[in-house]
Amino acid sequence: MLSKKQHLVYAIVGALVVLSTIALVLSLVQIEDVTLPPTVKYGMVFDAGSSHTSLFVYEWDSDKENDTGVVSQTLSCDVQGHGISSYANDPLKAGDSLRECLDKALKVVPAAKQRDVPAYLGATAGMRLLREQNGSAADQILTEVAKTMQEYPVAFKGARILTGEEEGAYGWITINYLLESFTKYSPKAHTWLRPEAANIFGALDLGGASTQISFMPEGSEINWNETSKLTLYGYNYSIYTQSYLCYGQNEMLKRLAKELIAESSSSMRVAHPCYPKGYNETISLSSFCTSPCTNRSDPRLTLSDRNVTLEGRGNASQCLAAVKKLFNFSACGQRQDCSFDGFYQPPLRGQFTAFSAFYYNFNFLNLTEGQSLATVRETIEHFCTRSWEDLSSSYPEENPERLPKYCANANYILTLLLDAYKFNETSWNNIYFQMKTGSADAGWTLGYMLNLTNMIPAEAPAHFKGHVPSLWVAAIAFIILTFALGFVALLLLLWM
Repeated sequence: MLSKKQHLVYAIVGALVVLSTIALVLSLVQIEDVTLPPTVKYGMVFDAGSSHTSLFVYEWDSDKENDTGVVSQTLSCDVQGHGISSYANDPLKAGDSLRECLDKALKVVPAAKQRDVPAYLGATAGMRLLREQNGSAADQILTEVAKTMQEYPVAFKGARILTGEEEGAYGWITINYLLESFTKYSPKAHTWLRPEAANIFGALDLGGASTQISFMPEGSEINWNETSKLTLYGYNYSIYTQSYLCYGQNEMLKRLAKELIAESSSSMRVAHPCYPKGYNETISLSSFCTSPCTNRSDPRLTLSDRNVTLEGRGNASQCLAAVKKLFNFSACGQRQDCSFDGFYQPPLRGQFTAFSAFYYNFNFLNLTEGQSLATVRETIEHFCTRSWEDLSSSYPEENPERLPKYCANANYILTLLLDAYKFNETSWNNIYFQMKTGSADAGWTLGYMLNLTNMIPAEAPAHFKGHVPSLWVAAIAFIILTFALGFVALLLLLWM
């Protein structure tokens, strides 16, 4: 009969055998790491333009693609009223104007994430002009805007005035992102890949107070000091971008009116070749003092409070000639690497997307379907000859303040693209007029957000930590088992 010591020894040996076997089995079982889905991040950007303000809300997964978030547009909201620069005499209203869109934005962002949402306001040419004319008023508007945004449960990052070059570069980023020039999702590979033959587009932006052209130049004689360097999705890009203040369509119309009045020897009634026959507009000369683009002294014109009536003539050729006088093409001399006003521009390269006012004007004229330059010219010329009575009855739903301006705007676009930027009969076919790709708007805000995500560290995916299968774990288990059994065997020999 076994003694108590022998029972104890056998029990210990049995327990060790069982435990060692369990350790051995566990070491050989493969348990993979379980990766949790990436969290969704949000960001919001106000585009405070010269004529209006819009809010865009974006979202992207926290695990980024080559250090740049894959961003999609969640919401766009147009702020009621004019641009924030119009509140120079009442800055408080600039901040209050944003509230309705901010309230809408918080409805699409989960409450738990709102305080982590980076929120920005970028002001463009309208505020650049106001800063030139009244710096303190511009600063006060930005202060009031910031106060309003800081009242909301978001991570307010600042309200500032963008340079024209930043506006152009971010617009270029937006266009190429939307057209999948930087990265494209491969369902087969289940990942984002850079297109093998990436087709990089140029960007043409026309706002109310400025216009921008941006593209990737090519050639050995390029002045690379005039380019900007960007890094997106792990690749470097060098782009040329130029912004022209006072060459947005609203400022152009003011400058055109002033030029026509000055040429008429300050008459009380002035013929306007771009306005339709039968349309009259009365303006005060003092209105030219409200913008740095038109308040410059002109010996032919004395700015005062008197009113002048502009009478439409509906003459396409005279309209085009009048618009061309707004550019200083002689400043370039015989240089081919020059656009106008003496500004450097390398040779055009590749295809371009024209958005904002480029698109809106040509879309109204049904010229966004790739029509030839000859067709575009013919359509514009015919439109300019239509009377105000004809236009107002044909387009009853069109804004009556905008309708008489399409002739001038269209001829301005032709001059800007052909004479200034140097597109021709052949390269005209490389321009695509569009405002949306998918559900996202063209413009600088998406590019700004994409560039912003380059500065946000990639968030490491959360894991459930499992056992890592390896031979050394099995070896340790065997060693433990061997020593344990040897030790027990030694005890048996001593006790029995």
